[in-house]
Amino acid sequence: MLDEHDHRALGQRLDLFHLQEEAAGMVFWHPRGLMLYRLLEEHVRQRMRDEGYQEVRSPQLFSQQLWEQSGHWENFRENMFCLPEGDRHLALKPVSCPGHIHLVQRMAPSHHDLPLRLGEFGLVHRSEPSGAMHGLFRLRQFTQDDGHIFCAEEQVEAEVVHFVKSLRAFYAGFGFDHVQVAFSSRPAQRAGSDAVWDQAEAWLKSAARQAGLQFAEQPGQGAFYGPKLEFVLNDRLGRAWQCGTIQLDLVLPERFDLRYVDASGARQRPVMLHRALFGSLERFIGILLEHHGGALPAWLAPEQVVVASVGAGAAAYAERLVARLRQVGCRARADVRDESLSRKVASAHQDSVPFLAVVGGREVEGNNVRLRLRDGAQRDLAWDEAVAWLSAACQPAVAD
Repeated sequence: MLDEHDHRALGQRLDLFHLQEEAAGMVFWHPRGLMLYRLLEEHVRQRMRDEGYQEVRSPQLFSQQLWEQSGHWENFRENMFCLPEGDRHLALKPVSCPGHIHLVQRMAPSHHDLPLRLGEFGLVHRSEPSGAMHGLFRLRQFTQDDGHIFCAEEQVEAEVVHFVKSLRAFYAGFGFDHVQVAFSSRPAQRAGSDAVWDQAEAWLKSAARQAGLQFAEQPGQGAFYGPKLEFVLNDRLGRAWQCGTIQLDLVLPERFDLRYVDASGARQRPVMLHRALFGSLERFIGILLEHHGGALPAWLAPEQVVVASVGAGAAAYAERLVARLRQVGCRARADVRDESLSRKVASAHQDSVPFLAVVGGREVEGNNVRLRLRDGAQRDLAWDEAVAWLSAACQPAVAD
């Protein structure tokens, strides 16, 4: 029996998603859950636009040759889903970075284009053992807000500092004020020379300190191609889960002979920064559900307003109010069932709907609306006032 505050139980109660053995480690998103998923995706998409990222999409299936060139075949193959093709293999991508490198090669950037920022909501697959999977926290198929910054050496520090500032504001907007940070250095199984790793670790540590970060050391936990800063959130039981990350990579640009043209016309090697705010969108949703006990901020609630009618004569009024609320951007639904008000209130509470608008004969006569809020507060407002108040209350209030 799941604890009622476990994200898997909340997902069932709120009709957001489910998991089943026939597709172990993959999510069945219900309409309400997919609404939440899309809201978060669009929120990050707008943030990427504001920060100068160009959204791209790369293929799902790549040849063994590409993964050999990137180093994933040697260093990450046990975590990949592979398909035979003649005497070679194809593999579902576990990351989007090699695809982005090929895009940059086609762009043939100059120093005027740097820093070049690409972003993708990459659907990735990783071969997790059945015993390691855990709800939305560890899956075989998940979505990364995968971003890559290609920059000159002298731009690295400013890019890392900017990312850290952006990530702090992003998490604070969701109510996550306590974020643990870890610096993960070179693993035993890695690509690149010690000299390359010395340089990468020194640059990333310097940038982290410039950003004012205090971090714990995690020796040997870096990616095989570079050191990383990990931003860790806790679930309800206090277990730590990596979400955001920024990684400094000097290895893949060399393996793919990635170049840009500098001011003198010479071809130079860029630095590649791998970054993500969510890390895994599914994992972030799980942590978010547990953090808020299912009572998501109003702007993220799949249903923001339920308009409950009292008495048959108020049903049409309720439907008109819902139509008006939808016009101003609220996700609203009318509850005009032939049920008692107490049942309708209980139903809205069960679904963690932020706002309940009650309309009966008195409200119809006076062209008013009675609002009930999550904290138990009630207020009587004129129709236009109620529409304006709900419209404002349903908009994102996330820190910039």
